[in-house]
Amino acid sequence: MSVFTRALAFALLFTPGLVLAQSDGTTKPGVSLELNAVQDVEGACRFTFVAGNSTSTSIDKAVFETVIFDTEGAVVRLSLFDFRALPEGRPRVRQFDVPGMACDLIGQALINGTNSCIVNGAESGVCGDGLTLTSRITMKLLG
Repeated sequence: MSVFTRALAFALLFTPGLVLAQSDGTTKPGVSLELNAVQDVEGACRFTFVAGNSTSTSIDKAVFETVIFDTEGAVVRLSLFDFRALPEGRPRVRQFDVPGMACDLIGQALINGTNSCIVNGAESGVCGDGLTLTSRITMKLLG
């Protein structure tokens, strides 16, 4: 048996276990925000986010300070995006309009921090602990 054949057999033998380990459905505990789409609507750029909550507790209200940058990297807007309630284990889609901005003039967005996070009627740090940010589009979502 050649070295190549043994290496191939070894890879085939152990690859299924690796694939299963990587796709077991476990997620890192925390809040996840995915920038899913942007769209020009009535003189504004509409941001569409998919939010997830895997903190093992329902969040009554999550508000994130969001900074909008133009394509040159200059700060053009500081906004509070209120994601409202984020039930544990159930994704939510939230949309936010940035008035007076065309989407093609926006280069990236920064989640600058948590402005408010209410759990069981009290302020909590759970929204910022383990916050994961991703973007499905070319516009970057930073944090």
